[in-house]
Amino acid sequence: MHTVRFDEAPAYDAPGHALMKMVRLQGREAGPTDTVWLGVSTIAPGGGTTLDASGVEKIYVVLDGEVALSNGRDEVKLRRWASCRIAPGEGRQLRNDTDQEASILLIMPLPPTPPA
Repeated sequence: MHTVRFDEAPAYDAPGHALMKMVRLQGREAGPTDTVWLGVSTIAPGGGTTLDASGVEKIYVVLDGEVALSNGRDEVKLRRWASCRIAPGEGRQLRNDTDQEASILLIMPLPPTPPA
């Protein structure tokens, strides 16, 4: 068993993210995982990410507030407990267009472990 308390979760930075605080809850520097890592982003009003795509699937769950999520063609506004999957290669942009802080859970796969 590996436990990470939210107030002890390691912070991280990512390119293309503005007015956001990000921590890892499990995986990478937060501890051992085999397939995915979990992070929470707190997005200040006016904050968000640039429109970008990656080669891996991403799953977002809004924990609090409202987040606008776009893939460059379609846009949805997600509120508490709503989720969205972004496919590998699909663009994604997060924005907080409100005057209240928002938080979002991110689930992403780890790179495959090379065979021994």
